[in-house]
Amino acid sequence: MKLTKFLTGGLVAATLALAGGTASAEIKIALDSPPDLNGSGTYVWAHTFSTYLNDHGMEAEEFQRGALGGDDELFDQVSQGLLEVSMSPLNIVGSIDKLIYGLRLPYFFADMEEVDRALNDGGMLARINAATTPEGVRVIAVNTVGQASGIFNTKKPVASVADMAGLRMRALDESQIELYEAWGAAGTIVSWAEVPNALQTGVADGYMNPAFVPLLFGHTDFLKHFTDARVSPSLRITIVSEDWYQGLSDEDRATVDAAAAAATAANRAWLGTQDAVLAKLEEAGVAVVKLDEAARAAFRDASAPAYESGLLSQEQIATWEAAKGN
Repeated sequence: MKLTKFLTGGLVAATLALAGGTASAEIKIALDSPPDLNGSGTYVWAHTFSTYLNDHGMEAEEFQRGALGGDDELFDQVSQGLLEVSMSPLNIVGSIDKLIYGLRLPYFFADMEEVDRALNDGGMLARINAATTPEGVRVIAVNTVGQASGIFNTKKPVASVADMAGLRMRALDESQIELYEAWGAAGTIVSWAEVPNALQTGVADGYMNPAFVPLLFGHTDFLKHFTDARVSPSLRITIVSEDWYQGLSDEDRATVDAAAAAATAANRAWLGTQDAVLAKLEEAGVAVVKLDEAARAAFRDASAPAYESGLLSQEQIATWEAAKGN
């Protein structure tokens, strides 16, 4: 297998121009994290996928985070058929259809097994793609990026909902701001690239993410408190160009599907290696609070407005509930 190459922004335009338009061209995979097989679940997925393709006669190449553009630019490139594969946030396809936001409902899923049951046995991945593929984008996988999300901040230990008061949290979107406000905190939308500066200047006091994130991105110098609140599964998605996918031969499409299945299996296996991450946080100087059941129940109760925000209809929430099979 050839060595993976990481290209930088200066080569983007030329690479896209040379690689576009043919099903046999090299498959470009836009990464969303550092290439760390120990610390990044999405890189485990991407690298397993690219390795499988290369080993089965389909040339694939990984491009470092940001080399081909930001999340919105990558989404546009995928939808236009200029980029084959992108590791992306859930909300990027929420612009087409909001059904995917069921994966972010607080305290809705017990574990990744329940997520997979809803997506596959419950048919929710097919429902999501029924809306996205007409717009040129296929969600080929939902990836775990770590254990269930918790609360990081720069200021104080958070052992209860009441401790959220006075914190200003970095938010992905308006729905996450509403969740923070339900907990008694404030929220502000900050792009990921601006997060370190926001945390150091006080624009934001923290964020909600799985425990590994500050270790992977070097944020432990200023994030000093983590609450293992286990709010929701920590997920991102792999999107592919529907034009590219449908333009493949039957044999090549089967290879891509098999590569995605192998990558998803590797991603789930990687999750089982993450139990030591809380100790690594503490070694890095981050104080860890583990909520007792009463405190976690209080967070769950305080999250109720997220189910009534209008982001998802009650019918859509019921569909997700049925898909879990509980």
